[in-house]
Amino acid sequence: MKWEKYTLITKTDVVDIISASLGDIGVEGIEIEDNVPLTAEETKGMFIDILPELPKDEGVAKVSFYLDSEADNTKLLEDIHNTLEELKEFCDIGDGVLTKSETEDKDWINNWKQYFKPFYVGDILIKPTWEEIPEDAKYKTLIQIDPGTAFGTGSHETTKLCILALEKYLKTKPEAKVLDVGTGSGILGIAALKLGAECVFGTDLDDMAIDAVMENMISNEIGMTEFVAVCGDILTDENIMDMAGYEKFDIVTANILAPVIIELIKTVAKHMRKGGIFITSGIIDTKEADVVLAFKKSEDFEIIEINHLGEWVSIVAKKR
Repeated sequence: MKWEKYTLITKTDVVDIISASLGDIGVEGIEIEDNVPLTAEETKGMFIDILPELPKDEGVAKVSFYLDSEADNTKLLEDIHNTLEELKEFCDIGDGVLTKSETEDKDWINNWKQYFKPFYVGDILIKPTWEEIPEDAKYKTLIQIDPGTAFGTGSHETTKLCILALEKYLKTKPEAKVLDVGTGSGILGIAALKLGAECVFGTDLDDMAIDAVMENMISNEIGMTEFVAVCGDILTDENIMDMAGYEKFDIVTANILAPVIIELIKTVAKHMRKGGIFITSGIIDTKEADVVLAFKKSEDFEIIEINHLGEWVSIVAKKR
């Protein structure tokens, strides 16, 4: 099926009223493109480890919608035109001119799967659940993963850095208890268990991540008592803090945004044992200095190594 895409270039401060007005006359699937930074509430339920650096917001936005190219859209397009003309009478929406293009129907949710193939991180083979193990595969550890809509196939540089650190430090801390903040698909927790950890407690802000963790636990034959994943914010929710426990974890992983890591540095030590290892990543190189400074200001941690992969950074610290 092919779709006709219609786009209106307008102002950011009127996209809500335009979207609502189009929705009222039957337009569905409205898409908005702008450079307005997302709020904390808007990102709460999103599986995004690294937010892109946006250009400066100059007040310009694009509002787009899609119509079936095989349907008779004459009446709806007339209504849309009339609606935009009415809006122009009391707010500045620009010229109100729609540009038309055509696009093919795609399964956007699953289309990315064709690019996710088995790969190695050290001696670990990570493969999607829908792929077979390569005939020539040589590995010590196998992880099968289906991230669903969650972040965490293992292929991103930040995740690789965390897995390599887990592989290194679990050799010195067998049967470690691991806290995974921002667990996403659960890949770091699963990797920790495969590498010898005793148990994992994972937190995430979206309950859909918890569903992804459960499915990946089954794929990797991990028991319910080995990996406990909960939805909530360990930074602010005392109930989640209590569920995690205090002075308990030998290793903490956090593959998330640099500002969140900086906040974790202030609070996560209370959940860790003395000598515990704090593995952080998701840090773009332009934010490295900020995170390093936060660790240096902390009385709880000392940095023991910093690793780079591409433009991404992993900082590993030990609890004093």
